[in-house]
Amino acid sequence: MQTLSPELERACERAASGDRLNAAEGLVLLEQGDLLTLGSLADDARQRLNPGRVVSYIVDRNVNYSNVCVTNCSFCAFYRAPGHEESYVQTYEQIGERLEELAAVGGRQVLLQGGHHPDLEIGWYEGLLRFIRERFPRINIHGFSPPEITFFSQTWGMDRGEVLRRFIAAGLGSIPGGGAEILVDGVRKQIAGRKATTDEWLGVMEDAHGLGLTSSATMMFGHVETLADRIEHLVRLREVQDRTGGFTAFIGWTYQSPNTKLERRVPSTAGGHEYLKTLAVSRLMLDNFGHVQGSWVTQGPKIGQLSLSFGADDLGGTMMEENVVSAAGTSFQMPIERLERLIRDAGYEPRQRTTRYEILEAAEATT
Repeated sequence: MQTLSPELERACERAASGDRLNAAEGLVLLEQGDLLTLGSLADDARQRLNPGRVVSYIVDRNVNYSNVCVTNCSFCAFYRAPGHEESYVQTYEQIGERLEELAAVGGRQVLLQGGHHPDLEIGWYEGLLRFIRERFPRINIHGFSPPEITFFSQTWGMDRGEVLRRFIAAGLGSIPGGGAEILVDGVRKQIAGRKATTDEWLGVMEDAHGLGLTSSATMMFGHVETLADRIEHLVRLREVQDRTGGFTAFIGWTYQSPNTKLERRVPSTAGGHEYLKTLAVSRLMLDNFGHVQGSWVTQGPKIGQLSLSFGADDLGGTMMEENVVSAAGTSFQMPIERLERLIRDAGYEPRQRTTRYEILEAAEATT
């Protein structure tokens, strides 16, 4: 029988009682905690926040409107430099065709995500938002991560609040948590030196929440960061949530190494054991987050299913289309029927939701 260190025993006791964990306690859980104990503690925390057996998901589609980017992130296999023969910008009509398919199956959300394109003007983005809002009023536009907003602000010479206000007026409904990677500047400089800083990423989220937008929060881990960096990331998110309450959910996923520049330095991808431990500790640290998503997109369906016993109460979206992670060699698709079967086989009740985690009744989910 394993003998627990005094630090681990105290951290487990505090987690079991629902007390807020400090950074040192979170770190000792991540460093020393065994997988099954962390899973049990995280599942209890999930039940305190979301009692019952409902697991939610959303019918959505990712639309990567452009792959042109100048930030040159070492972990990204998707982007192309301006002028590259494989670079593209989709037309409104091409995007509309994808959304027609989403609307046909009752889709509720489109994630708009592109690169940091140096030449597209704000009018192009406003036009796209109006085009989607007018043609697909039931589909929420979940668009433009904090690094994109930061880049727009710098490129167009306007403060980020003005960018957000103009986007909201044109139809933006919420902000995705992409581009967070690890919210520690020392790590960011190593893997994404031209991208928004930690304070810029968090600042965009505070501005967005102040304007009435909700957002998700993310963490991409398993590359050059330390375990302490992961905990610092979670603490920074928790601090913003204390001030704004605008984060709807946390989503963690593992770095995918194939076809990236970072692969030479970090050739392997973190496995299911490390993913589940980090997920469980995330649920325990983020006591002010209503929801935690399991990431079947990077981990595959079976680990996604297991995540429901390690703190997750949501399995994200059906993702009719995904291009960024798949460019790094990981490609899982999940039709509605299969996602619901996955949830039921784990002993839970699948329910469709909106971006704001409003559960849809059966009639709403099919119209």
